[in-house]
Amino acid sequence: MVKSRRVQVLLTLVVLSFLLIHFLPCSNNVHMEEKPSPVHILILSSWRSGSSFTGQIFSQHPSVFYLMEPAWHVWVTMYQNNAKVLHMAVRDLVRSVFLCDMSVFDAYMSSQKKKSDLFQWETSRALCSPPACDSFSRSDIITAGNCKTICGKYPFSKVEEACKTYSHVAIKEVRFFDLKVLYPLLTDPSLNLKIIHLVRDPRAVFRSRENTMADLKRDTNIVVGSQKTKGEMGPYNTMQVICKSHVEIYKAGSQAAPSFLKDRYLLVRYEDIVRDPLARAAQMYRFAELHFTPELQKWVHNITHGKGHGAQAFDIGSRDALRVSQAWRKTLPFKKIEKVQNVCKDAMDLLGYRLVQSEEEQKNMSLDLLFAQNYSEHQILKAEKLVSTLTV
Repeated sequence: MVKSRRVQVLLTLVVLSFLLIHFLPCSNNVHMEEKPSPVHILILSSWRSGSSFTGQIFSQHPSVFYLMEPAWHVWVTMYQNNAKVLHMAVRDLVRSVFLCDMSVFDAYMSSQKKKSDLFQWETSRALCSPPACDSFSRSDIITAGNCKTICGKYPFSKVEEACKTYSHVAIKEVRFFDLKVLYPLLTDPSLNLKIIHLVRDPRAVFRSRENTMADLKRDTNIVVGSQKTKGEMGPYNTMQVICKSHVEIYKAGSQAAPSFLKDRYLLVRYEDIVRDPLARAAQMYRFAELHFTPELQKWVHNITHGKGHGAQAFDIGSRDALRVSQAWRKTLPFKKIEKVQNVCKDAMDLLGYRLVQSEEEQKNMSLDLLFAQNYSEHQILKAEKLVSTLTV
């Protein structure tokens, strides 16, 4: 009898132990069952710097939810303010997007908003595939034109629903001018933020801005104030602000970086991307903890080796990217180049862009105007090894 009761007690203890291990909250089990924390990527750049193309490198990845310049909505709504005043509102919106909380747009958009009311929504492959749109597969390479035609009818709620299904959230933004504004996001335990700082030769930026001046008018007024945009020096005043911001961001991210920025800041020059698209894409993917699939490798090669000129604002079609990046050397008057070099000299020296001293140097295409950048040798070797396996 006693022996039987002991057996019953032992069996009860075994059952209770099983229940405790498998059904009650346990920190070890919870940790094992949790989804990996999302990775958050901010592509930090300025207008006409190749950022739309670089954003597409991330947007087309099947693991990435991407938005292009969501802070456009902040600036359109609060255009009476300057860029510095708007930094906090932009930062708060970006944080909410990284956390897939799209209610932040309620302050800037109509209560009747649709997905298609979001700025440049069609450039996001994630908003052109399930669950945001059922017409394409998540693994498809999707062009903005095809998406815009088919996927615009879905409700705005699909943006948040889609965002929550991805392991990576990437944002391309041109409305930050100081890396220190982002320090609260970099120290926020709910975020796993990595920053890709994309720069481009200021002379090429200037030439491209000239071709898209009307598209950039409102933004330019916010950056430098409407008075400073007027007259012959207006465009150079804007370039001076942009170049100064790149200097400050670079110094804060690499030269005097706080410990929480270690391995979370990457400088990328657009010219390096167009010279070796596959190696640089591989480098950025590795930094962002993404796999560079064979399909994406072929897409990157094809989109940078087309025949297009890239003349339209936000155009991200196939083009001869290397030739487009050098177009300013053949078309921009040397007097304008001198003025750009004068206001952007510090940035050009720091970021590795060679000054030209004459029109002859400008148009001598055998003269390389790009100095070697101190990329990690280990990063480059790994990227080149990956790319060498690709045949296109």
